[in-house]
Amino acid sequence: MAGDIAAAAALQETWNLHGQFTNVAQWHPAFTAPYSGQNSLTPREIVKETSDLTLFFGVRLWRGGEFYLNPEFDQGFGFNNTLGVAGFPSGEAYKVGADAPYYRLPRAFLRQVIGLGSEEQKIEAGANRLAGSAPTNNVTLTIGKFSAVDIFDNNAYAHDPRSDFLNWSAVDAGAYDYAADAWGYTYGVAAEWNLSWWTLRAGLFDLSDVPNSSRLDPHFGQFEWVGEFEARKNWRGHPGKLKFLAYENRGLMGAYGDAVRLGQQTGTTPDTVRVRHFAARPGMALNLEQELESDLGFFARASLNDGSKEAFEFTEIDRSVSLGCVLKGDRWGRHDDSVGATLVVNGLSGKARDYFAAGGMGILIGDGQLNYGPEEIAEFYYAWQAEKHLALGLDYQYIVNPAYNRDRGPVPVLGLRLHAEY
Repeated sequence: MAGDIAAAAALQETWNLHGQFTNVAQWHPAFTAPYSGQNSLTPREIVKETSDLTLFFGVRLWRGGEFYLNPEFDQGFGFNNTLGVAGFPSGEAYKVGADAPYYRLPRAFLRQVIGLGSEEQKIEAGANRLAGSAPTNNVTLTIGKFSAVDIFDNNAYAHDPRSDFLNWSAVDAGAYDYAADAWGYTYGVAAEWNLSWWTLRAGLFDLSDVPNSSRLDPHFGQFEWVGEFEARKNWRGHPGKLKFLAYENRGLMGAYGDAVRLGQQTGTTPDTVRVRHFAARPGMALNLEQELESDLGFFARASLNDGSKEAFEFTEIDRSVSLGCVLKGDRWGRHDDSVGATLVVNGLSGKARDYFAAGGMGILIGDGQLNYGPEEIAEFYYAWQAEKHLALGLDYQYIVNPAYNRDRGPVPVLGLRLHAEY
């Protein structure tokens, strides 16, 4: 082991370039829907497709200092431009889409690792990761443009729609309304203190200028604080992690109760836009990952937030619980294949239910009326590693009470995924 680390230290990459391409096609059949609203999932049969091509360029600037750029081309739309389901079925679908490919720069950030001892660990080359060695105990600073969930709420089994689950509320804690533009990225700074069996993280991120916007607040006057504590422990010789996350969004947001009252007073449909003022919306999440066998892992998340105010960035989920497992293909001679299954239950607060029942619209949902029921989602996937750089996947989701409405659905969603990387 010491020899491997010494060799890695001697072969530190000065730069690298990686890339990925992902295409996801999804279909849902016609489903029962006696009425629809502005933000409803279309009840007729629909097929949608998204693609993204990303380059990951990294360069070592000085000892412990690295800079990364991720230029990207995107194309396509999710169902209804990602409207109609709080736990939206494709993490590869952004809230902004286009028929023709368009260019973005989702990440451009500096990472600085400060060692806290002489012990070193080997770092394998990868996307946004330069090969070499780094201090095992360290403080890591990240500043620039990236996604808050690049660093917070990670889970080894459910966090990457390019390779594991696709549903938004499976790959992230559903009630973590993380700061982001309509594509899921923002400007900010994060610090991680890594020691022995634990890590402490803290971050400050820019919110959108208005909820669910493609533009970030240019003055950083609306922002998110987030902190996370991670504990690492072996259970019967198998590694596991437990994380506790807390956050608070501070910005111009509308309270559901205020919007409903104003609507009643004026005889109009409630609208949070009309009652926005500077306020805080806190939340928290628990995140567990545990290896059960060398080829089998279990994961679970539970999250909640202050459901009295409108969702700012992610989706209308005030309470969420998810659990599932991922099995590698060793048992049938396919080590690089994997199969996963998860169950998710999402919920709304009482204030939010009243708002949507009165016809209010949110950033993702709004059927014009509401017969409330928890949104329940089951997802299964199989990822087949066709060769070293190419994987094909089959994904199936079954969504009960889409957008929390017992009058609509259920909705089965079948997906095909192609993912290539180098």
